[in-house]
Amino acid sequence: MATTETGRIGVRRVVRDPEIMFGEPTIVGSRVPVSTIVVAAQGGDGLDGILKGYPHLTPEGIADAFAFYVQNREEIDQIIAEFESD
Repeated sequence: MATTETGRIGVRRVVRDPEIMFGEPTIVGSRVPVSTIVVAAQGGDGLDGILKGYPHLTPEGIADAFAFYVQNREEIDQIIAEFESD
């Protein structure tokens, strides 16, 4: 299987799969990138707003997305910047 765990301490629900979203870190079992969750939060969405927009996600998955962001801020910020420049 191509999916790989991120291997970060405390982050079990974020994976990379080169066949899903071009290998961008996503919440396990979904095609939702960590960067999407971060942008939603930066736009003012709290947990309830994110869950409303992505009802198939869990609070734990979203928490892991934020934990992954804290541990990989530079990488995720670069992904967001590239998306915004397109």
